[in-house]
Amino acid sequence: MTAIVTRRSLLIGSGSLLLAGCDKLTTAPQTLDVLSLGEKASRSAQRWLVADRQALAPEFTRAEMSPVFRVNGSTNPRDAGYVAHAANGFADWRLLIDGLVATPMALTLPQLRAAPSRTQITRHDCVEGWSAIGQWTGVPLGLLLRRAGLSSNARYIVFHCADTLLGKPYYESIDLVDAFHPQTILAHSMNGAPLSIGHGAPLRLRVERQLGYKQAKYVMRIEAVASLAPLHGGKGGFWEDNHNYQWYAGI
Repeated sequence: MTAIVTRRSLLIGSGSLLLAGCDKLTTAPQTLDVLSLGEKASRSAQRWLVADRQALAPEFTRAEMSPVFRVNGSTNPRDAGYVAHAANGFADWRLLIDGLVATPMALTLPQLRAAPSRTQITRHDCVEGWSAIGQWTGVPLGLLLRRAGLSSNARYIVFHCADTLLGKPYYESIDLVDAFHPQTILAHSMNGAPLSIGHGAPLRLRVERQLGYKQAKYVMRIEAVASLAPLHGGKGGFWEDNHNYQWYAGI
């Protein structure tokens, strides 16, 4: 089994759709802005939508959590490998981390659950116009990338998922600013319990400074790459490739 990182080594390294209680996004015009920028807007220009990308997204109290957190998008992947993993309680499942890294990794769910974690209560804002507040617990993505030895040539982190839409593989990507943001985690638990299949079991991305379509579910593989151009439609994600959503969905 591949070791992730101990708490001691983490410290050393740091030194060197209908929803009860949901909020409509009437106060978040960025939701519409993200889809109206136009395909010719560069990624660097899109990033100016957020003045400080290092700032933390708002966090909430347990009393503010939504009584129901809507399940949307893919809710039960039919990929044969995923179905087999789900039937076995993900006992044989592995998260692959490869691409431009010095030490590719294959991590079990117990390893991820035993790793240093972060718990945060945040608001999920969907481009469809609904939101919900939930609690997420998972491993900081930056911790895993450091453990894998991210190459200086890497520019983007790609999340390959078990689900498909319109017969096409689902994937998403973020840049290194978001990858190493302290609130960017690979969540294995929601509201104090293991993720349900509908919410992305066994592992989903939480990148809290972006809209919901960037929060990839059913993550099977994480790949570090220098360019998004060779991947699928070349725009960095399923919705970006097929529906002209903007790659950077900052809010």
